[in-house]
This record gives sequence, C-alpha cells and structure tokens, in this order.
Amino acid sequence: MVRFAYENADVYLRWRVESYFDLQGALSDDLDERVSGFMAWHRAKALPQYAKLFDEAGQRFARGLQPADLDWGYDAMRAQAKESLREGAERLAPLLDRLSSREIAHFERRLAEDNRKFARENLRGSEGERRKRRTERNVERLEDWLGALTQAQVGRVALYSARAPLLDEFRDADHKRLQKELVALLRAQAARQRLPDAAVNWERGRDPAYAAALDASRKEYIAMALDLERSLSAEQRARAAERFARFAEDFRALSRERK
Repeated sequence: MVRFAYENADVYLRWRVESYFDLQGALSDDLDERVSGFMAWHRAKALPQYAKLFDEAGQRFARGLQPADLDWGYDAMRAQAKESLREGAERLAPLLDRLSSREIAHFERRLAEDNRKFARENLRGSEGERRKRRTERNVERLEDWLGALTQAQVGRVALYSARAPLLDEFRDADHKRLQKELVALLRAQAARQRLPDAAVNWERGRDPAYAAALDASRKEYIAMALDLERSLSAEQRARAAERFARFAEDFRALSRERK
C-alpha cells in the first residue's frame, strides 16, 4: 500500500492543487512540471532519510523505549516534514504568484468547504462522545501496528483520551488563522518571497493556549505509549518490529526507482 500510494502521489498532488485553485491552460501545464520536479527531489533526497529514520526507530524499539526515544521520533519527523514543506513551497511559489483574483476566490471557497467538513467531523457531539471517538481512532491506528489490543491496552488508550485536552476547537481556529495568512500572501503576490519561510514556521503566531494544550496532550500520549510498550505481547512486538523494517525497505526501494 505504501508503494502504491507513493507511485500515485504525483497524480494526487496535481489533483489537490488544481481542485483548490481551478487551474487551467498554461498554469495547469506549469503545475505538472513543478509537481514532477518535487517528486523527483523527494524520491532522491527525502525517501533515503525516511528509510534511515525507520531503521533507527526499529532499533530503538527493539532495545526498549525510553522517553528520549519518543522525543527523538517526534523531532525527527518534524524535521523531515519541514524539509519537504520548504522544498515544495519553493517550487510552487512562482506559480502561486501568477494566480488571478478568480483563482484566489475559488481557493477561498474551497477552504470554507474544508472548514465546514472539519466542523461536521470533529466538533459535533458532547465532550464524552468526542473523547470516545478519539479513543476509537487511536485504537484503530495502534492495532494497525500491533494487531488486536487487549482489554487492558484499550483501557490505557481510553485513559489517555480522558486525560488529554480536546484540541479540535484550537485546531479549527488555527487552521483559519493560517488560511487567512495564506490568502493575504497570495493576494499580495508574495509567495516567492514569503511562502517557504511561512511553510516551515506554521506555529509562529499560534494561540499560546493552543500551544500549551498541545504540549499537555503530547506528554499524555508519551506516557500512554511507554505504558503500552511495556505491556506488549511477543506477537505484538514482532508485528511492530516487522512494520518498522518493512517501511524502511519500502522507502529504500522507492528511492531507487525512477519514473
């Protein structure tokens, strides 16, 4: 599935950008070239780093996780994401500076649709219902890596969900803040000048209350992850180890391919 998704990532990226801006003619052709260039860079530069990251993550998991290992994983993934975001922003920015007012207005309408969808999916229901949904989402993700969780392990996930602050209202407000900043940047035709820096500094200007809630949630998640790691069966541990190794090999294989 990883290989299938990655082999079609260029098609997905083109579709997403075109659907947000309704690009036509020369701009659509230009987008094709920029997406192809980004994917070639990502295959050559980013994927080998992902492979190394998953190799090391597997080694850390095999010797038993410590809080520092989870901090390392979080920081490493953020660093990789920022590198790709900056590269993508630098490649896309010249095209964005050529957008018409019609295309920017189309983008604003699509953002509004996204915001309504986010509200429908994440802001509905009582606090208890939302915490239950969070538990279910986390159990599903963990079982993808570990296989079926025990009742006690599901209970530990539920405890995390009960303790960690709910973030969706913060996320909704932060999305809208970033959207407003991006639209202003596009209207000023300043993407080439400002977008790469903005893409890797999305936390700049964030509500301090949101930052504090994120920090509290991350601490609760780390505590849960460490407790779960100590409770793993031999079968769960073997499944997770195999997943780390398979992801690393997939990334190496994809990085060697050329489209």
